[in-house]
Amino acid sequence: MELKVKKVRENATLPTYGSDGAAASDLYACMEENITIAPGETVFVPTGLSMAIPKGYGGFIYARSGLSCKQGLAPANKVGIVDADYRGEVMVALHNHSKEERTIEPQERIAQFVVAPYMKVNYVEVEELDDTERGEGGFGSTGKK
Repeated sequence: MELKVKKVRENATLPTYGSDGAAASDLYACMEENITIAPGETVFVPTGLSMAIPKGYGGFIYARSGLSCKQGLAPANKVGIVDADYRGEVMVALHNHSKEERTIEPQERIAQFVVAPYMKVNYVEVEELDDTERGEGGFGSTGKK
């Protein structure tokens, strides 16, 4: 699949894959100067890119494992979604979960990006649902004996 990407900032970097088997590409910070994120703060980090995601697909922004596990920086909304009809600049809302200031440098890899299909559904109200083995068992209810 080809994805049309427009640079809306001159120094933007197109997403790249870290390996042939990588499911997600890396998104890069696109700004002139470092951005410092205080503990508990969320900052919108620009990527300098806009994209034409095809209808029936979404762009999903995930945390980079190294950045989130080692520095405590991860998308504030846990998974960002870029809709197929959005044509503005892709931004990453990075939240600092650590107890120390963290700094993002220009061109640093800040998030992972996956383009995936989704299914649009029609919600239909019913009086009853079919029975399953699990039933109403909620969080932590599977795998118990």
